[in-house]
Amino acid sequence: MNFTIITPSHNRRQYLPEAIASVRASVSAPLDFAFEHLIYDNGSTDGTPEWLPTAAQEPGPPLRHWSHPEKVRAGLARNRLIEEAQSDSWLVPLDDDDLLLQRCLYHYADLVQRHPGRPWFVADFLRVDEERRYLPGEDYYAWRFDSPRAMLHAIFRAEHFIQGNVCYSKALFDQVGGYDEKLAMAEDLDLYVRFLLAGHLPVISPHVSHLHRFHRSNVSIGVDAGKHNEDLQIIYDKYAEQLQQLGVARPG
Repeated sequence: MNFTIITPSHNRRQYLPEAIASVRASVSAPLDFAFEHLIYDNGSTDGTPEWLPTAAQEPGPPLRHWSHPEKVRAGLARNRLIEEAQSDSWLVPLDDDDLLLQRCLYHYADLVQRHPGRPWFVADFLRVDEERRYLPGEDYYAWRFDSPRAMLHAIFRAEHFIQGNVCYSKALFDQVGGYDEKLAMAEDLDLYVRFLLAGHLPVISPHVSHLHRFHRSNVSIGVDAGKHNEDLQIIYDKYAEQLQQLGVARPG
């Protein structure tokens, strides 16, 4: 079993070393699996491109990296990374300012073994501030749904969302066509909607996957209920015919 952690990065030299260290601290025992960390630096001007070769030479699981001279959207960066992953990989997104917990990959591996044929998993995550202090009352917890249709209803009613707290097979990613490189925001939710439209309900994993760092330069700053609703409308219109057949209403 092989896991590939994918991390697009832009001007996060301040936080990226801790994200990398958190992946390298992953503990697999007593299960037997491999993992690597892939980073796509795009347009950073804070020294990240110059520092990454040094980070890649440090001991630990493989770290591979690429640099693009200009800033690109997250969907394109993630697609480029996943092109480099092994065909049988399990993919785990991790933002460049977040921290993977040591047993996250272990718990995903355990679920892969216990749920053969299920191609994706969703876990909980915790929010911390920029100094890694826990923010009480800000936990994210995955909901359990009876069907893909029920989960789609909740998503487009803005009752449920999914962030980087997932693990999915490269085979499923290839099946649905990857991230939409034209979307400026919510390209991850767009991908998960396609997972659901393909009939795949995620397995709920009873563990905390990562610490999501909340700080002044988060890309999600300013995404209020109105902006989220606009993103939902854009995604809905892409798949309106399929969603309408399932009885899922367009966000108002």
